[in-house]
Amino acid sequence: MEIRLWRELLIPYELAVKELVMKFNQLKKEHKEKDLYSPIEQVTGRVKSINSILEKMQKKNISWDELEEKVEDIAGVRIICQFYEDIEKVAELIRRRSDMQVLEEKDYVTHMKESGYRSYHMIILYATETLNGRKEIRAEIQIRTLAMNFWATIEHSLQYKYKGNMPPHLAKRLSRAADSILQLDAEMSSVRNEVMDAQNSMLHQSNLVADILNNIENLYHYSNQREVAKIQDEFYRIYKNGELEQLERFHRELDILAEGYRAQALTYEEIEEMQ
Repeated sequence: MEIRLWRELLIPYELAVKELVMKFNQLKKEHKEKDLYSPIEQVTGRVKSINSILEKMQKKNISWDELEEKVEDIAGVRIICQFYEDIEKVAELIRRRSDMQVLEEKDYVTHMKESGYRSYHMIILYATETLNGRKEIRAEIQIRTLAMNFWATIEHSLQYKYKGNMPPHLAKRLSRAADSILQLDAEMSSVRNEVMDAQNSMLHQSNLVADILNNIENLYHYSNQREVAKIQDEFYRIYKNGELEQLERFHRELDILAEGYRAQALTYEEIEEMQ
């Protein structure tokens, strides 16, 4: 295949990866904006290099005509979770989406590979719109914990270095490391509720502060600067104390105050229009 045709072939895959990464990051953002714990910690994506595609075709004896059907990971998205339990939550979010169709699922978390590899794979059908029209492509989504991803990244680098013929002593050490990763995920799961509570509290405070600062900024349009400066000083004093309950009360009172100023401003505008 000519280089030009390779580039044309990969265009919809590159587009799909960009769209999928953006959509999963948006999903993470929506959770946080609603003060909800997000099972998605990180999202990355890549399009397989031409060299990697050729290697896979040669290894699995795949013809050019079979390429897009049998090489299912030309487009790849990786979703990283904090906890083992989050993997199924992310998988369920994907199953429920109407903009992608799950074709196959491979559970290497419950059924770990002999090498020690653990990850949850989903093959999806996803449609993109290109200059040539609608194009449905297959993409692979890998869902794993931070610990699983660390191990898999190291293992992948070593497999590449040794072309799949890793020395026995290295394979044995990687296997022991995989056992440690399994134990680490189990330990992290045991403190999951405490970690989630702490993170939700931090997120709630962050959203409160953002709303308060936005309200204070808007008050400059409706009130005199001296009054707003006093409100701002009061906010800094409460924020410095670090008491979430006081911050919540200030947020509620500021909402009422801001609404009053807005209503007053609208009344003045109506009077001016009548005159």
